[in-house]
Amino acid sequence: MKKVNLTKIKKDFPILKRKINGKKMFYLDNVATTQKPLEVINAVSNYYKTSNANIHRGAYLLSQESSEIYENTKKEVAKFIGAKKWQEIIYTRNATESINLVANSLVKSRILVDGDTILTSRMEHHSNLLPWTQLKNDGINTEFIELTKNGELDYFDFEAKLKKFKPKLVAVTHISNVLGTINKVDLIVKKAHENGALILIDGAQAAPHKKINVNKMNVDFYVFSAHKMLGPFGIGVLYSKEEILDKMQPFILGGDMVDQVGYANVSWNSLPWKFEAGTANVAGAIGLASAIKYLEKIGLENIETHERALTKYAIKELEKIGCVIYGPSAEKRAGLVAFNLKNVDPHDVSSMLDIEGIAIRSGMHCAQPLMNYLGAKEGTCRAGFYIYNSTKDVDKLVKELKKIQKIMKQKWNSKNKMH
Repeated sequence: MKKVNLTKIKKDFPILKRKINGKKMFYLDNVATTQKPLEVINAVSNYYKTSNANIHRGAYLLSQESSEIYENTKKEVAKFIGAKKWQEIIYTRNATESINLVANSLVKSRILVDGDTILTSRMEHHSNLLPWTQLKNDGINTEFIELTKNGELDYFDFEAKLKKFKPKLVAVTHISNVLGTINKVDLIVKKAHENGALILIDGAQAAPHKKINVNKMNVDFYVFSAHKMLGPFGIGVLYSKEEILDKMQPFILGGDMVDQVGYANVSWNSLPWKFEAGTANVAGAIGLASAIKYLEKIGLENIETHERALTKYAIKELEKIGCVIYGPSAEKRAGLVAFNLKNVDPHDVSSMLDIEGIAIRSGMHCAQPLMNYLGAKEGTCRAGFYIYNSTKDVDKLVKELKKIQKIMKQKWNSKNKMH
């Protein structure tokens, strides 16, 4: 393992030189999306400059070249996550669409039927919640794994509900986008399979930050998005085992995902094209492959080590000034911290930090049921770290939070005096 060279890395990200309100920018909203290195920006730009054409539709050179480039990106993705075959990689718009594809296809294929149960958890992002709960219209029930007091999955409750409800599918996040909790996916997959359930893991917050091997994990479905790992918007990944994909019916229908079409009958294309209807996001795929190469040069193990140290430091410094921290200890979480300043609305905190050039997220973080579960009715503030962040970013955040505390205390005292 080697130490991340922050000085060198920062130079790769042109946006980090930007000033906000005339002040240096401190970008700490990496859970929502990450910034893009020049390497990725140039890869996308060069494609449009030199090879742009629609894939799989032309006998001419540009189309053939574009098709080959696109298919090669799948090989990069397959290698990155340890898939057996590149044909097991399906491109979607994002992790959200990947989960929706699975949910709708499983129902359409009659793999999920009236009376079946899906088991998910209390910590899920809306994207891994709504696609399952809305299957109630098809007679499919959803049950929830409870959480411990420190924001981890209750694995005793998990096993009890596996036995009680005998779910057809277990769908949980690899890393919570609010709590930062790193779930024990190897255990979850093993127990789900022992109880006859398929398993889907939402890897949107994991694939950018830690080494993933879907084959060793033995997961049935794994999803993530390019834009959270230095890649462009508009492209996501669904991995699934070939034997499962063969049994599934496509969810979105149109061009390129068919073999033979008549007015009454149709036969589907081979994998992975069977699930990729319409014009492909070739540039997005190129950007994703470029982002993967960039991350692999740094090393996912090095990234995880860097973020863990930064998160540990951030929690310690935030606790010093009396922040409420949500989620487990730094040793059990990824590179993000959800927190609140006591008696201060998180949106007010975020707005005041923005004046000083600090970008954090505030609100529900697309996890409203979890926020209600935690008692954070107005949501939380959230700082998310990546490879270009350092302790200086944390120090700046804490310094400005102290100022906000002082300002709000003065307002509070002034208000009380008036009464």
